[in-house]
Parts: sequence; C-alpha cells; structure tokens
Amino acid sequence: MFQPTRDQARQFFFDAWAKYRAGQPLSDLEQIAVAAIVEHPEYHRFLDDPERYRDRDWTPEAAETNPFLHLSMHLAIREQLSIDQPPGIRARFEALRAKAGSEHDALHAVMECLGEMIWQAQRQGAVPDAAVYFDCLDRFAGR
Repeated sequence: MFQPTRDQARQFFFDAWAKYRAGQPLSDLEQIAVAAIVEHPEYHRFLDDPERYRDRDWTPEAAETNPFLHLSMHLAIREQLSIDQPPGIRARFEALRAKAGSEHDALHAVMECLGEMIWQAQRQGAVPDAAVYFDCLDRFAGR
C-alpha cells in the first residue's frame, strides 16, 4: 500500500498543478488531482507558492481547512468509487449525486462521511467501520 509522507503528498499536488499550468502531460492520478484542484480555486494560491505553503499547518481550531487534506480526500473517494470499495459506495454516491444535483456537492457529502468514519475510528481506537460511513451517507441521501 502506498503511504506517502505529508511532504510527499504535498509535493505531488504542487508538481501536478505546476505540470498542468505548464501544459505538460499528466499521469492518470495527476489528472484526477488536477480536476479536484480546478474545482477549488481557493487553493490555487497555495499550490502556486510551494516554498511558502509546503510546511504550513492548518488547524481546525483556527477554522481553517487544510487544502492538501481536502484534495487527498477527493483522491481517496475517487479511488473508492472506481473500485466500489467498500462495496455499495458507488450506488450511495449516485443517490447523493441525484439528490445534490452536482457531482462536486455529492463528493463533499461523501467527504464529510468519510471524515466522520475516520474520526470515530480514531476516537475509539478501532478500525474504520463501513457501517458508520454508510449510515452517514444514507442520512445525507435521505434514506
């Protein structure tokens, strides 16, 4: 399993964005990352200035969203959807997309649920529980 360090993950986003801006060819994963970046213009300034933002910490206490975490979650969800793992995630996503009316809004709903599942697992010292994930997704979809 690929587990990049914080610096490696951030560098991936910096590099993908720089290649996109320079019109260079992108790998499949870079294309997915750039698609998420394009949908988040509020993050472009961070990606345009790696020296300034490579080591910055974003904290929830300061009401800040970590752009690298957010973009990484986009990639994780895209991977889950591509392989329907956990089984049933794709159908739940489609229900959310139909309700939300936008793929991006549906992705953000999934992101909230993924975050909730991870938070609960960390709080309980347990492995992530797909039932928690799906319960949250079903609430968003109105099931």
